[in-house]
Amino acid sequence: MNRAKILWVDDEVEFLQPHILFLREKGYDVDTATNAEDGLDLIRKQNFDLVLLDEMMPGKDGLNALVDIKKINPGLPVIMITKNEEESLMEDAIGAQINDYLTKPVNPSQILSAAKKILESKGISQKKFTRDYTQELNKITLQLMSPLEPEEWIDIYLRLSTWDVELDAVGDKELREIIHNQRRECNVEFGKYIERKYLEWVNADKNERPTLSVDIVEKYLYPELKAGKKVAFFVIDCMRLDQWLALEKYFYPYYTIQKDYYFSILPTATPFARNAIFSGLFPSELEKRYPEMWAQGEDDDYSRNRHENELLYDQLRLLGLKLRSEPRYNKIITVDEGRNLEKNLAAQLDSPLLSVVVNFVDILAHSRSDLPILKEIAPDESSYRSLTRSWFEHSSLYTIFQKLAEKDITIYVTSDHGSIRCLRGTKVLGDRETSTNLRYKYGRNLKAEAKHAFFIDNPMEGKLPRRNFNINYIVAKEDFYFVYPTNYHKYLAHYRDSFQHGGISLEEMILPVIKLQPK
Repeated sequence: MNRAKILWVDDEVEFLQPHILFLREKGYDVDTATNAEDGLDLIRKQNFDLVLLDEMMPGKDGLNALVDIKKINPGLPVIMITKNEEESLMEDAIGAQINDYLTKPVNPSQILSAAKKILESKGISQKKFTRDYTQELNKITLQLMSPLEPEEWIDIYLRLSTWDVELDAVGDKELREIIHNQRRECNVEFGKYIERKYLEWVNADKNERPTLSVDIVEKYLYPELKAGKKVAFFVIDCMRLDQWLALEKYFYPYYTIQKDYYFSILPTATPFARNAIFSGLFPSELEKRYPEMWAQGEDDDYSRNRHENELLYDQLRLLGLKLRSEPRYNKIITVDEGRNLEKNLAAQLDSPLLSVVVNFVDILAHSRSDLPILKEIAPDESSYRSLTRSWFEHSSLYTIFQKLAEKDITIYVTSDHGSIRCLRGTKVLGDRETSTNLRYKYGRNLKAEAKHAFFIDNPMEGKLPRRNFNINYIVAKEDFYFVYPTNYHKYLAHYRDSFQHGGISLEEMILPVIKLQPK
């Protein structure tokens, strides 16, 4: 391993020999200069990893030398050392991008600690991360060998997602591969668990099962509205838990944050899951009450989710809540729609309830499949999160949240379903009328590999639309996607490594419900 190189610039460098020897004993190469000009000349000629810079020197002082150092090498870390404790000096130094600030007299241990923090913090963090993760990995492996409750699955997925986001800063490929394999192992067991439990859940009383899509409004929004509070409800379509964790830092300055979690219904796709949120009804109940919604046609966002505001209003009315005016509803698909909501936000808050559906993350997932350039920009989950962060930071949605922080309003943020990066295809057989979705299908006499799919032969038992009396549903598990035998290899390659939703996985089913209270 190469020894880190330190340059120490100080006009009294001869008195610092004990400090320099100490650093050399600890594995650092240390060069010295007795004035700023000699130090700058060395920086031009050699590569250094850190500069220790005295603030008070004859000739060019440390602050002016710092400006020149940043011109030569903007990324070179600098620790300023001074006798002056004036606050203004510290502000000037910080403004000029120093990495640390030490006040004389300094002892060797202080210097070593400051140098380690800058030169070795990434390696130290990585070692700690690896050690901590290994311990947690063993715990999860043991957990998977025992029967798990819904809250234990939530805890496992939260830990995996948190590590994933933390690892974005560390950038260790081997660790990321370990997490990927652990997540896949968890999804194998989670698929088996859902296969055993799901039909029980949807046919059980709401107090005897975990929170599902149909419970969101009654459990979270209704109590706030009943108490006379104003509520804003945001559904970010297709947002995974790890994507929320990557965005959470943007909310810290403005809100106190409470987090809860729920399970999406199956299929984990917008027409089923989002309608269930807004209506409080399972798809079969929705079909019975609003038969026109399940008329012939494909399950797409535009044909199946046109009536979300009416469904929400009906749900609140059936819960016995009388609002003084109808809920406001906005769907943000385009940039202009986001800007219009931002511009007219005050008018939108004249109702007790503002609900907003945001489609960008879903559009991003679909576009990545169709646009090679997006797959280049976001080749994996980490870069997918980065792209989501970049969008949010520069979006009108971020500005809307900042403006809402100035209001007396309770905000809930959730997602209707997540997505999973599909890496394995599995063959499916069905007739011409079979739906085209990659992660779930409904039709007559559907056949697929049993271990790769969850079969719901009786739609009513799964609380799913019957459409006609002969259809059944299959839902893909883990990271599989359905491909027909015709042109199998062509479509296998086309859809491999795309983010899809509709199936059974931790990423698609376990979702955050975030309560934001303005500070």
